[in-house]
Amino acid sequence: MSDAYDVIVIGGGPGGYVGAIRAAQLGLKTAIVEKRGTLGGTCLNVGCIPSKALLQSSHHYEMAGHEFADHGVHVSGLKLDLKTMLGRKEMVVNDLTKGVEFLMKKNKIDYHVGNAEITAPGEVVVKPLKKGGKKQTLKTVNIIIATGSDVTRLPGVAIDEKQIVSSTGALSLPKVPKTMVVIGAGVIGLELGSVWRRLGAAVTVIEFLDVALPGMDAEVSKNMQRILKKQGMSFKMKTKVTGAKTARAGVTLSMEPHDGLAKGAKPEIMKADVVLVAIGRKPYTEGLGLKKASVSIDERGFILVDDDFQTNVEGIYAIGDVIGGMMLAHKAEDEGIVCAEIIAGESGHIDYNSVPGIVYTHPEVAAAGKTEEQLKDAGIEYNSGKFPFTANSRARCNASTDGFVKILSDKATDTVLGCHIIGPQAGDLIQEVVNVMEFGGSAEDIARICHGHPGLPEAVKEAALATAGRAIHM
Repeated sequence: MSDAYDVIVIGGGPGGYVGAIRAAQLGLKTAIVEKRGTLGGTCLNVGCIPSKALLQSSHHYEMAGHEFADHGVHVSGLKLDLKTMLGRKEMVVNDLTKGVEFLMKKNKIDYHVGNAEITAPGEVVVKPLKKGGKKQTLKTVNIIIATGSDVTRLPGVAIDEKQIVSSTGALSLPKVPKTMVVIGAGVIGLELGSVWRRLGAAVTVIEFLDVALPGMDAEVSKNMQRILKKQGMSFKMKTKVTGAKTARAGVTLSMEPHDGLAKGAKPEIMKADVVLVAIGRKPYTEGLGLKKASVSIDERGFILVDDDFQTNVEGIYAIGDVIGGMMLAHKAEDEGIVCAEIIAGESGHIDYNSVPGIVYTHPEVAAAGKTEEQLKDAGIEYNSGKFPFTANSRARCNASTDGFVKILSDKATDTVLGCHIIGPQAGDLIQEVVNVMEFGGSAEDIARICHGHPGLPEAVKEAALATAGRAIHM
């Protein structure tokens, strides 16, 4: 069978399906190829969406057990029904994947299930998932690779998705472990570690570096680690996990200092019921035929693209996690849209400095733009304005006062250079600052906008005022 398309998108994740929809909106005959059997990619199926569903459910459970009484709501006989909680998570995922499939039909995008291989520029072979299925050869003018990323493995720690799990396995544990070790203090590790700690597990996070949430503003990293410790999470920093052995009784980890063992010293041993490996993600390009198609990749396996997302081979493009940068679903979505517009002869642009990063713990963490450390390294003079949620009336009403808003602005022009938030609904609050940054706005612009009272966004306004030493409620 041979079909001719203007665009074939390989990968049905946020970048892929959004790019396909935009291409179809622009009048391009479009197909999408996905081997999972459901659309939405890692994010929707085994990533952002199911983890957020469990974060919400586990937060309700913890509030019922520890916080409701402070509001005069007394709960007796509190019991965890993990099966129902996991079932709700699956229902959310199923509803959304069906929704994405409906969007393909609505936009007249052909959806092919199977393994895609680029056999030549303008040619994609779709191999069936089951034996006996029929291969399809699809012809196209343009190919967009949007295959995303996969879990990074740790040498000596073999993932079996039962006792030693990746983020995928951590979303479906059949029972709450008594003890859990999370290897990696990044976003995924802290979010999923928070889920199982709230449900009753004793969680220890092991991190190779000396900070949680590496890459975040240092003040945010330090404060967030302190808050999570207060909640009951333990941390073991500057530590390297060198091996793991599984047995019926659990997992035994071998560890050493991150800079190596001292002469004569023995590895440290730690035991846990479940170990979560969350040390990052790597580009997924398996079976794509990149070598055969002469598509260039870098030393880490990321596909190399130009400013228009085109690879070194004309007509072959790539977006999302597979090209590196911030491995975020919304970044991939924007790249998919811009790539489709460029293919259609339009122009597109992404300001990567304004892409927000969010950690959905409680409190949440959100960041956009430069950190203080980056500005210092670049020799840029700046003003810093910070406002704590302890001084925000809505946060007081909600009993969610941990954290702060920090805004960084250029000392000479007052242009907003960055924003860093720990606090309730930080992921929503950051968007106001992102909008101002996109339009090249200043801290004064935020400070002059009337914010509703009482509201959490008032903390953003006060932080903007604080850049000029003019905070009102502090």
